Amino acid sequence: MSVVSTTPDPQALTLTLVADLAAPPVRAWALWADARRLERWWGPPTWPATFDSHDLRAGGTAKYHMTGPEGEVARGHWRFVAVDEPRAIEIDDAFAGDDGEPDPTMPVTRMVVALEAGGSGTTMTITSRFASAEQMEQVVAMGMAEGMAEAVGQIDALLAAA
Repeated sequence: MSVVSTTPDPQALTLTLVADLAAPPVRAWALWADARRLERWWGPPTWPATFDSHDLRAGGTAKYHMTGPEGEVARGHWRFVAVDEPRAIEIDDAFAGDDGEPDPTMPVTRMVVALEAGGSGTTMTITSRFASAEQMEQVVAMGMAEGMAEAVGQIDALLAAA
């Protein structure tokens, strides 16, 4: 598995996932830049993602939904805050309603993705920052840490097949 660690830090209000990817940064970037590749790993295996839109540029958005084993649907909305190809992406990551727009009753997380040459090819660090301890507790209790680790754990097979 490519996941090296998943570390919650309640004092810093962050959840950080580090993965070692067997590909150079430009190939790791393509996992985020191409919606069809992204949906092959974003979301745990039992909750696969489908990206309904994906505009990877500062100010752009992505809308997706994940479908659960019983047909449940969970929607997400990303607003790309900063894009530095092929090194970094900064995203406001929100739960979404049926219309695909952010759900104002749920937390918004600032997710920072860093891709750096290292390890067996690229070290990918995903740091999610929360606005409060309560928001962090809520999202972690929903299984965010485990879900992200399972999702990122699918990348090895995707890179090996490419």
